[in-house]
Amino acid sequence: MASIQIDSVQKTFGKVTAVDHLDLAIKDGEFFTFLGPSGCGKTTTLRMIAGFYYPTKGVVRFGDKDMTRVPPEKRNTGMVFQNYALFPHMTVFENVAFGLRVRKLNIKEVKARVKNVLEKVRLDQYAERQVSQLSGGQQQRVALARALVIEPEILLLDEPLSNLDAKLRDEMRSEILRLQKEYNITTIYVTHDQAEALSMSDRIAVFNYGVCHQVGTPAEIYNEPANDFVASFIGEINLLPASIEEREGGLAHATVLNGALPRPVAVRQHNIAKTGTDGQGTALAIRPEAINLVDSSRSEDENVFPGVIKEIHFFGSVINVMVQVDNQPIRVHTLNGEVSRSLHVGSPVFVELPKERIRVIPMVSGDPS
Repeated sequence: MASIQIDSVQKTFGKVTAVDHLDLAIKDGEFFTFLGPSGCGKTTTLRMIAGFYYPTKGVVRFGDKDMTRVPPEKRNTGMVFQNYALFPHMTVFENVAFGLRVRKLNIKEVKARVKNVLEKVRLDQYAERQVSQLSGGQQQRVALARALVIEPEILLLDEPLSNLDAKLRDEMRSEILRLQKEYNITTIYVTHDQAEALSMSDRIAVFNYGVCHQVGTPAEIYNEPANDFVASFIGEINLLPASIEEREGGLAHATVLNGALPRPVAVRQHNIAKTGTDGQGTALAIRPEAINLVDSSRSEDENVFPGVIKEIHFFGSVINVMVQVDNQPIRVHTLNGEVSRSLHVGSPVFVELPKERIRVIPMVSGDPS
């Protein structure tokens, strides 16, 4: 295993800055995910760790070793590519053994290590089959076996599940996690899929336009987003442009801009992000599942607002409801039950925005409306 330290790394291609002043510390044995949209810098960062790119500026370390200019073949990393990069004319055994033969291991050790890793990925019965005869999920396991058989210190996975259907993706998530825990190997996983990142990772780094906006556990990223980009990229969110008007006694009161809500919204002060949230350029962020639909008896309660149901979308266990509150649409997720079955488009309803569940965050992506 190895820890990874990325210090002030920048990567430019001509006039384009692909990664800008990145600092990351990845722990021994950690499953760490780079998450973001296409072109955000996550794969470029992975390739700098692998040695396929060298940073324009900055330092990459494995443990206490400076690896910034070390070629990829001397880094002891295993890489799984998006398209698997298997040799179609070779058998499963030959594909997995390739890296060991390049390292000139004797045939006895090659056979033993390939047999061992194929058993772990549950492909030992396919050793003599051509990879072109395998399913997508089986080919993905061969690619994993080939990366693991060289016993790397670090496993790098570049969107490895994007070519699989939904059912296979779910199966392979579990398989990758099982292998990662079994080998206890430091793993970096690149994806644009939020569900993969949230369900698999110890920690996540969220990228956009070459900048890392936040690093944290899945719960921290989801529940305590650093800004409006992170909040809106990870799951669904209600973002209300607002300014903080007053703070006292552990509470703050925010006025939603453009008269979108009829009165100020109470927020817990500890839910105000530490930077960039004074005055304009801020938003109230609240997840749809955190909002309550309440009856008219609570119409005068704190953070309760009247509205009209504009849309209802049924998703089985969850029902998505769009409520128009004055000028502001509010998205609510409610469980399928007695209350939800009484909801109808055009009906009046009251929504409660619990102050404990509202986060005040800076807006870096522009007006969320």
